[in-house]
Amino acid sequence: MPRTLVLWDIDHTLINAAGTGRQAYADAFEVIVKRPLEHVADMAGRTDWAITVETLRMHGIEASGDLLDSFGAALAEAFTAYEAAVREHGRVLPGAREALEALSRRDDVVQSVLTGNIQPIAIGKLTALDLDRFIDFEVGAYGMDHEERPELVRLAQGRATGKYGQAFGSASTVLIGDTRHDVHAGHLGGARVVAVATGSSDRETLSDAGAELILDDLSDTGAVVRAILAVSDS
Repeated sequence: MPRTLVLWDIDHTLINAAGTGRQAYADAFEVIVKRPLEHVADMAGRTDWAITVETLRMHGIEASGDLLDSFGAALAEAFTAYEAAVREHGRVLPGAREALEALSRRDDVVQSVLTGNIQPIAIGKLTALDLDRFIDFEVGAYGMDHEERPELVRLAQGRATGKYGQAFGSASTVLIGDTRHDVHAGHLGGARVVAVATGSSDRETLSDAGAELILDDLSDTGAVVRAILAVSDS
């Protein structure tokens, strides 16, 4: 049976993590750089790799491969202190749980994530809010896999192909995200895009970016499922 690969952005698409990612980032920076974080690069729709490289440069530091590896490990460690805060103060956005559950019941859908978060934080956030059971994390793509988000689409497609024995191309891959960066990543990486206006980009911005379909939010489960399947069939 041909399957559709559905790749979810996490922050401001599925959940609001109550700023815990930024707090963990500041903690990791101080551990690795040995001084407080003074400036941070724009995080919306970007990978942790890109955010880290730019943030380090803002502090006069060039990011080597070893430094990025160390920073990623420190970031994962720092986030463990905030998982309880995600459970207590974070929230699942309207309709997200229902959409994930509905898609998880379909045999013709493989559901994973495409996120700027590193893998331990992606899993930690979704586990804290009891959404992890709907996601195949093995075939997802994460914020330290590559600096550029479009490459994450190709990585996820390759991982899904390896696991499920089906080639996933643009006609069978749908990315759901809330920023123009998500839309651009999907199109450049080889996916179709359903955008939701639940983050920093409004409907006009998402339309200008070229999203195939735009939803105000995920609250209408039937509409979400139909949108995802429609763009994969188009």
